[in-house]
Amino acid sequence: MNGDETVYTHGHDESVLRNHRWRTAENSAGYLLPHLRAGMTLLDVGCGPGTITADLAGLVAPGVVTAVEMTDEALSLARNEFAKRGVPNTLTVVSDVHALDFPDDSFDVVHAHQVLQHVGDPVQALREMKRVCRPGGIVAARDADYGTFTWFPATPALDEWLTLYKAIARANGGEPDAGRRLRAWAHEAGLGDVVNTASTWCFSSDEDREWWGGSWADRSLQSNYADRALELGLATAADLERIAAGWRSWVREDDGWFALLHSEILCRV
Repeated sequence: MNGDETVYTHGHDESVLRNHRWRTAENSAGYLLPHLRAGMTLLDVGCGPGTITADLAGLVAPGVVTAVEMTDEALSLARNEFAKRGVPNTLTVVSDVHALDFPDDSFDVVHAHQVLQHVGDPVQALREMKRVCRPGGIVAARDADYGTFTWFPATPALDEWLTLYKAIARANGGEPDAGRRLRAWAHEAGLGDVVNTASTWCFSSDEDREWWGGSWADRSLQSNYADRALELGLATAADLERIAAGWRSWVREDDGWFALLHSEILCRV
């Protein structure tokens, strides 16, 4: 992400990392996995806590996976994950996706998960991802589309949460309805061979509701999202308390159900 143009809406509080560390290559990059093979070099843009990255490193070993984040502090989360799991074939580099610090044609695969929704210029980001990808290689991206989020039962506080989240994300310079735009952004970036698919996450079991809804309840009170809501004057502390209580109420619903759609692009360079 370009720190001059955007503010990362989620931040790196424990309430956020609890969610992001759940992500694996299987549940978050399944569309890409059939195209990976041993020995490939892969760039993972916006790697976050590195759980997906570590999985990808295992799939392309002995090929090297390079993990990119905007700050060394953010990259330290991924380094800790790689050390914990004993993943040797990884490198970490601080770089901005709008101007990646790599030569042309450096990687066989360039991947980004839930990144383009947060950057100031997603088309330029894709241009850079294409530039550093070798001819015949793959540029892959997956982003949620907040406009597709849906749940049961009707919970007014969650309606309020979604409206507030989208307002904050856009004020931060991002686009929360990124999923529907991925194909258009890829074409604008000069990527011609684009396969566009979709997949979902669904949370309904007691355990899943507690994990998903509990995370968002906590994030509504303590995270960069909550801080920005107050800084921007888009919500009061009482509003955030009401939203958090709404999430906890939804968690307690035996029939509670939440689903969201992701768009995926797989582009041959």
